[in-house]
Order: sequence, then C-alpha cells, then structure tokens
Amino acid sequence: MRWDPRQYARYADERARPFFELLARVDIDDPADVVDLGCGPGGLTATFVERWPAAVVVGVDSSAEMVDAAAEHAVPGRLSFVHADVATWQPAGPVDLIVANAVFQWVPAHLELLPRIVSWLRPGGALAFQVPDNFDQPSHTLLRDLRTSTRWRDHVGAGADRTVGVERPETYLETLLGLGLTADVWQTTYLHVLAGEDAVLEWVKGTALRPVLSALGSDEERQEFVEEYAAALRSAYPPRPWGTLFTFRRTIAVARR
Repeated sequence: MRWDPRQYARYADERARPFFELLARVDIDDPADVVDLGCGPGGLTATFVERWPAAVVVGVDSSAEMVDAAAEHAVPGRLSFVHADVATWQPAGPVDLIVANAVFQWVPAHLELLPRIVSWLRPGGALAFQVPDNFDQPSHTLLRDLRTSTRWRDHVGAGADRTVGVERPETYLETLLGLGLTADVWQTTYLHVLAGEDAVLEWVKGTALRPVLSALGSDEERQEFVEEYAAALRSAYPPRPWGTLFTFRRTIAVARR
C-alpha cells in the first residue's frame, strides 16, 4: 500500500488534535529515549524534541513515502526516522516513552504485540496510543459496502470490514492492566467541521481509501470507484454553509509501567 504524505496532511489540524490530547496525559518529565510508532510524515514526532530537549527520539513507519517526507524533520543525534514494519521492529535498548498515534488499526493482531512492546519500557515508562473507533460511521460503512459490491468485490473486497482492526476500550484496558501497568483508557468523539469540496472524501483519501487506490489496477478504475464513493458520501455528509460536519470517535490510552 502506497501512502501520500501530502494528501494525509490535509486537515492536519484536525488529525493532530487527538495526538496532542493524548500527549497531554503523559506525565513524564525528562525521558531519555522516545519511540514514535507509525510516525507518518514526522511533523508531530518533531514536537517531542521541543517538549523534551534531552530526549533521543526515533520515529518508525512502514511507508517509505512517509519516512522520506519525515526526513526533513531529522535532527542529527536527536531525532531520526526508520523505515520498518512496526509489527516486527524493536529499539536498540529500553525506552521511556512509546507513542503509537493512529497506527495500531493498521497492524493485524496488534493486541498480541502489546506484551513485547511493553517489555521495552523502563520502570516508570509509558505507552500512549490512540486508535479510531468510527468504523460504524458512513465514511466506513459506505466504503465497505462499495468494496463488497458485485462490481468491486473481486478487486478490493478482501479486508473491507475494518471493524476487526480495533478492539473495544474495555479490552485495551483489561490487556494493559493484565500486563501489570497502571492504565487510563477513554473515548472522545470529535465533531470536526471540514472545509472544502467533498471534504470527507478528501479526508479518507489520506487514510481508509489508500488500500483501495493501491489495489485497483488502472487510473480509470480508481476514478470510477472514487466517483461512486464520492456520490454516496455527499448524501451522508451534506455540505453546509459553514462546512461539512464529520463525527469521529477515537479510543485513547495511556499506560505506565
């Protein structure tokens, strides 16, 4: 799957808000080593260097395109970026903080990875992550229905049900507590007001639509699919004079060793 950092950066303020609200609940004064799993284009990762001037920060992403974009934020000896699968990568040594912002939903069976990830933490260290929990909303149900329709199921039907990509908040809480951590897990529903034409389509072009666009074999097929999906989204998310309302629920967790 190919990612487009420029498309992902559309609505950057709205995408960044859960990140900063997640980090606001991380109570670590002076971490020495910080890891950002699924760092994307690196702009948010770079804020770690500002918040913790003594920290050495490593951003990890499975997308070569994202890591290339993140390179402009690198600071020798302080902030680096690695192209690797977050499901198999591991740091060189113990760390004080692991952040996984909107990445675990892309990692199959990520709940089974948590014991290994938690094992990286020094005593007093923290794991902070958030995942979307809006797969029951029209932005996803319409996409699922279209992917599994007679016209498209042989091309992009596999993996269309994204609800299996995340767990319930209670499951995350029980898992983190079972690993011996103190944990705080909650949900927040954001009421984004998106500007621009076909705003929700432009949002999902940066995320949920990426597997479809990557799998379809020709520009003509991609255009046909997007046009059909866009028409359905316009009915579900009618634009208003002040923008398009896009409701987005997320599960957020901060756990301490």
